Amino acid sequence: MNARRRGRLLLLPAAVLAAGLVWCGAELPVLGTDRHPYGARSVAAALRQHTSNAVSSINFDQRALDTLGEESILFAAVLGAVVLLRQVRGERRHTPRAGYVLPSTRLFGVGLLPVALLTGVYVVAHGAVTPGGGFQGGVVLASGLHVAYVAADYRVLRRLRPLVVLESAEAVAAGSFAGLGLAGLACCAAYLKNVLPLGAFGQLASGGLVGVLNAAVGVAVASGVVVLLAGFLEQAVELDDAGEETTEGEG
Repeated sequence: MNARRRGRLLLLPAAVLAAGLVWCGAELPVLGTDRHPYGARSVAAALRQHTSNAVSSINFDQRALDTLGEESILFAAVLGAVVLLRQVRGERRHTPRAGYVLPSTRLFGVGLLPVALLTGVYVVAHGAVTPGGGFQGGVVLASGLHVAYVAADYRVLRRLRPLVVLESAEAVAAGSFAGLGLAGLACCAAYLKNVLPLGAFGQLASGGLVGVLNAAVGVAVASGVVVLLAGFLEQAVELDDAGEETTEGEG
């Protein structure tokens, strides 16, 4: 098939798609009015499911299948980056030395590290109740851990991040999200249907499956970001071209 025929073949589905988008756009509520049909339905569904954080209700209950896709994209992205950044033939690993860190920076980091980690755990754990959730808390946890790199050196960070454990944790958490969806099928409902007890509204254990999926995402995101950054840091700090002179002093 030549290019002209392929172009003509594309016109029909493109026209159908364009017509569908125009039709859907015409049905959208006018911007700036007090009519919010989607918000009203989402909030009502969140209240029915005893989830006080409506955003988490949307992410892990009403549109949990979409979130599973997003989680899979993150998993695939981390896996691809780790494969690309692995040590290859011609690269040599050396032991990085600690660089100089201002005492004020070191002192600030010692105080900030536990606070950042605790904040990340809080954001993940309360994802079904207060603003935040697994994605945000996971990033806070991963970022907080790297305070050790800024306030101390790379060797301290390496001791604080057991990569083998984190790689396994990311895989288990991502897999548990997909596996928990089977609970709905087992209860003769739908995949990722919220079938757990909903608990009391506003309590930590409320929302049924929302809190469990949110925790799984938190673990997956935190572990994935740490593993991802570990690949870049390894390339920048530990590996160099065997054909070039080794330059130490990173830390």
